[in-house]
Amino acid sequence: MQLKPEQLDGHLRKQLAPVYFISGDEPLRVMEAADAVRAAARSRGYDERDVLSVEAGFDWGSLHSAGGCLSLFSERRLVDLRLPGGKPGDAGSKALRAWAEQPPEDTLLLITAGKLDPAARKGKWVQALDGAGVVVFVWPLDAQQYPSWVKARMQQRGLEPTAGAVALLAGRVEGNLLACVQEIDKLYLLRGAGPVDAEDIAAAVADSARFDIFSMVDAALAGEGARSVRMLQGLRGEGTPPAVVLWALAKEVRQLAAMASLVTAGQAVPKVLAQYRVWQNRKSVVGKALQRLARPDGEGGRLLRRCALVDRVIKGQAAGNEWDELLQLLLLLAGVKGVPASALT
Repeated sequence: MQLKPEQLDGHLRKQLAPVYFISGDEPLRVMEAADAVRAAARSRGYDERDVLSVEAGFDWGSLHSAGGCLSLFSERRLVDLRLPGGKPGDAGSKALRAWAEQPPEDTLLLITAGKLDPAARKGKWVQALDGAGVVVFVWPLDAQQYPSWVKARMQQRGLEPTAGAVALLAGRVEGNLLACVQEIDKLYLLRGAGPVDAEDIAAAVADSARFDIFSMVDAALAGEGARSVRMLQGLRGEGTPPAVVLWALAKEVRQLAAMASLVTAGQAVPKVLAQYRVWQNRKSVVGKALQRLARPDGEGGRLLRRCALVDRVIKGQAAGNEWDELLQLLLLLAGVKGVPASALT
């Protein structure tokens, strides 16, 4: 049975399955889901816990042994299996399927793993665990889900945030769930339960946003000019070399210009994306950029010329401020209007 992370608590209040498999690339949510299973197991008398970590050379026979051991101290035990790589290999697959086919009595198996690719999620061992118990796939929150998640976490702490407070906190810790929880805890310790507005957030919360170059590029491709500029400012504040930022932008611009020429010539966008092997999770943002660039006015060529200019400025071969020039390039990539004409030559 597959459950969403937010459905797990309700399930655990009603019953406890013999097997739980929790997988994802959002460490905080994976950890909290696993903690919920451990807490539910303890409340039902699973007082002993064996922790097994799958590393190179791991002996899968130890899993079978853990399931067959009799405890002198507890009638029930929890086997906590950590699978960081997400793939158990042939031996592990057989061991997990064998366990799922006949789960030991009075023993609960909890498996936590990294993100699985689509093929692995359809593997026989995952399907066997699904049939024997509960599978929870933890996905990163998207931009629409994140503010709601922040609001719920604040309310869990007894805080009563205004819409402005939620928006400001979400922006300050963009994409960093652990930092968000830490800031909420700090805010609670400083102020206690009760109403919280944007001024309270501004006074108490550090800027913990995770500014990643490739996330910045994707934000620009999606036409999110303000967000991409804020991320550029964060990269500058973190001491990222301008040449590194330009490398990421120019690499994307070159590929976009090549794809845009094909779209302008009449090829369908999905076909062009497939030809250039654009990842599935990036097809939406790259497709949006192509719709802007595949025009007769040669927008792709202007971006290429802009990259060359920024390169000269960074190398000291042309006048200008390197971060100002990167800002102009980023705004052009995002399709922001009103960029000075001098910046386009």
